Amino acid sequence: MKIAIFHTSMDNIGGSEIVTLILARELKADIYTTNIDMEKIKKMGFDDVKLVSIGKISFNNDHFRKQIISWFFKRLNLKDKYDFFIISGEWAVSAAMNNRPNLYYMHTPIRELWDMYKEIRKKIMPSRRLLFDIWVLYNRFLNKKYIKHVEKIICNSENTRQRLKTFLHHDAKVVNPPIYTDKFHYEKNGNYWLSVNRLVKDKQVEIQIEAFKKLSKEKLIIVGCFEETKYLNTYIRYLQKIKPNNVEILHWVDFDKLTKLYANCKGFIATANDEDFGMSVVEAMASGKPVIAGNEGGYKETVIDGKTGILIDNIDSNKLAEAIKKIGKNPEKFKKECLKRAKKFDTSEFIKKIKQEIKNGK
Repeated sequence: MKIAIFHTSMDNIGGSEIVTLILARELKADIYTTNIDMEKIKKMGFDDVKLVSIGKISFNNDHFRKQIISWFFKRLNLKDKYDFFIISGEWAVSAAMNNRPNLYYMHTPIRELWDMYKEIRKKIMPSRRLLFDIWVLYNRFLNKKYIKHVEKIICNSENTRQRLKTFLHHDAKVVNPPIYTDKFHYEKNGNYWLSVNRLVKDKQVEIQIEAFKKLSKEKLIIVGCFEETKYLNTYIRYLQKIKPNNVEILHWVDFDKLTKLYANCKGFIATANDEDFGMSVVEAMASGKPVIAGNEGGYKETVIDGKTGILIDNIDSNKLAEAIKKIGKNPEKFKKECLKRAKKFDTSEFIKKIKQEIKNGK
């Protein structure tokens, strides 16, 4: 069976992009996308995956860029070349109009349109809010329209499933994202803490930075990717400005260095606001490392409080600092449970379930 996968863009490699690449490799599928950074993809170990660009998007305005991406995918028609289609990117869902049979692996309903609309609107200059409101209303209409052409939706977590039901009134089966758990390993609980996330505001990286201002004897390494837009560049500059000397921000690292950072960190920190799932948390546990995260979103589905780390209600910098002190006394005691827990999210389980869904939907 020939399968094509649609993803928004492949130049900023985060969790959803890794899922897409794993899907393509394991299903021997081709990825259709817009922007592609092959150097990063190869360094992440996916040089065997075929990617095809449907057009490069160079606009600096994030909202306009997404609009163009959606339009590109709406025009795409590959039904004579492939037997099945998987959508794995929120702004690629318009491809469902001309490409069937299909399945939508949903990482999240588009957050700026739905659950985070009010929060994002507050941060926009008052003079631009009317334009943002018009953009949101128009794209809510389009999002609902395109999803009507999707034949089956699978969500990455129970958290995403509930968002889907709340905002788009659809239900879906949950299949957690894949992790190559055997590619991660434990070496030691070293002298630094690790955080791996997209450097966007909903990841609340500033909470981590503020916590480490209170912990001058501890060190934090933040590994983050981000898209080159004016909006996000402003946020990165802000993080660089407020970070103390015991916090290091790495824009991007290859897979070998990433696994090494996981293998030697003292523990892992995650502060995202209502995270969809949180693959980095599972990667940390696959490296035998305890996780400190907010008691919300996808973290509640992965981290076992007290066994594989600590979940914090209404997380802030003070509570995070206290949890770091507590875990830091004996991080190695979490190793066995972390390794055991991570195995439940292995790629083999994911692919087995996805293949069954494709078979049922064909």
